Amino acid sequence: MSEQRPDQMARRLLRRADRASLGVSFAEGNERRPYVSLVLVAVDHDLAPILFISTMAEHTKAIAGDNRVSLLIDGTAGLDQPLTGARLSVLGRIEKSDEPRLRARDRARHPDAERYADFKDFAFYRVAIERGHLVGGFGMIHWLDKAALTEPEALGETLAQSEAGIVEHMNDDHSDAVELYASLLLKLPGQGWRMTGVDRTGIDLLLGGSRARLDFDEPVADAQGARMALISLVKRARETS
Repeated sequence: MSEQRPDQMARRLLRRADRASLGVSFAEGNERRPYVSLVLVAVDHDLAPILFISTMAEHTKAIAGDNRVSLLIDGTAGLDQPLTGARLSVLGRIEKSDEPRLRARDRARHPDAERYADFKDFAFYRVAIERGHLVGGFGMIHWLDKAALTEPEALGETLAQSEAGIVEHMNDDHSDAVELYASLLLKLPGQGWRMTGVDRTGIDLLLGGSRARLDFDEPVADAQGARMALISLVKRARETS
């Protein structure tokens, strides 16, 4: 397999992210000071990070005064030497959003958060990425611009509107295929894996607190493209077995 380009590596990190360290700047007297906290993250179809946070949290209070944020996405889990792994710092501006798609993407990624989804002090926020800093391991350090970290055209593709139906159909009618993706292609333990999302480059899977990502061979733009990609993955899984 050829070595990944920096933009490809950064996008893969974004697509796989379920948490991040959120850096904000809050007012303390006449000064502004940095503050970092752990947040759960989902990702929109165009790669914009989605956060579901409380207005009572310190980071949300800080955002009200300065909406410039940074998110550190850590891809080093499980490595004996973490500094050899990839991590991405995303810089951008965060805004509250009532877009139903954001709630759907976030709830699929973090179903346990549904129990406080309607609390009045919680809201969905979307980060408009401006640039990013990728450390892909020793000697692989790159600043990436907005174009390298966003896919704005994905929001206009029909796949974004078809996602919920595709996910429901796969879980209800083709749960055996979803199990093949997890067990044979990703070599994951356990039974009962479910699909939680599909976008132009792959699918997201969930079992309890475990999340996984399976990439398509080629990007897709609509439901038919996704269908053919999913069939191709089943074929590959059966050949593997």
